[in-house]
Amino acid sequence: MSSSTAAPAISPSPVLAEVVRSGFVEGHHRGSLVVLAADGSVDLAIGDPHAPVFPRSSNKPMQAAAVLRAGLELSGERLALSAASHSGEPFHLDLVRKMLAEAGLTESDLQTPPDLPLDPVEAEAYLAAGGVRERLTMNCSGKHAAMLAVCAVNGWDAETYLHASHPLQQLVLKVVEEASGERVTAVGTDGCGAPLMAISLTGLARAFRHFVVAEPGTAERRVADAMRAHPEYVAGTRRPDTWLMREVPGTLSKMGAEAVQAVALPDGRALAFKIDDGATRALGPVLAGVLRKLGVDGPVVDRIGRSPLMGGAAEVGEIRAAL
Repeated sequence: MSSSTAAPAISPSPVLAEVVRSGFVEGHHRGSLVVLAADGSVDLAIGDPHAPVFPRSSNKPMQAAAVLRAGLELSGERLALSAASHSGEPFHLDLVRKMLAEAGLTESDLQTPPDLPLDPVEAEAYLAAGGVRERLTMNCSGKHAAMLAVCAVNGWDAETYLHASHPLQQLVLKVVEEASGERVTAVGTDGCGAPLMAISLTGLARAFRHFVVAEPGTAERRVADAMRAHPEYVAGTRRPDTWLMREVPGTLSKMGAEAVQAVALPDGRALAFKIDDGATRALGPVLAGVLRKLGVDGPVVDRIGRSPLMGGAAEVGEIRAAL
């Protein structure tokens, strides 16, 4: 009879949010979280924030900084939209069209997958008006417009701008590693088709802090300043990133798919977390809970943290932070 050694048990991530219906806890959302002090040191770690994750769209500020470093002149709303997961509102789509036209490009040059507006309200209105899935309405079209424009400036091949070996994507990787202070451990493909660089949550929080405390005039600070000045172009009029950057001046905030969130406060404190199961419904409650621990409170935090559960047409519960 042969003997075998059992594999060590893997401890689950801690609970970051609870699903409470009619006073009964019916589920949990687990994950990892890190908070950095103003000097960049780790102030709080929950779960395993040193393990690599794909930050998804939380990487967009770094991608926008790479576009600036590569020589594209962008500022204001255009730069904010280059770091956006926009909602597909008319002002988003109009500006993407303008950015493409200014670079001598058209919507057909975009290599984003055809999609509906990200915001459900906008998607319903778009469909009611006879709209169909288009490359332009995909939430990353602003980022892609900037990437294509910088290819035109440098004479780079626009057909391969999403290849990991492309000069632009190699520069993105460099910016990610510099800002996060760590090596990229894996490169994948994001939902929009762009290369996606894996870093830890600690590295992601460090990158957001770096953008906020960077010297004025640097690519990183220019991106942070544009996002904070024009948050509605980073997200949309009904999105938590917009609310937080608009109502807590100096804050930099960007969510990513699969329930990733990164925030840097103006004093240099920063946070990043990921919900393991990718449930974005837990983002707001967890973010609000962490912000309150950091002394950031008020109506906007209450608004971000509100995630009701419905029973029929009545509110019967909520997703709540378990920090």
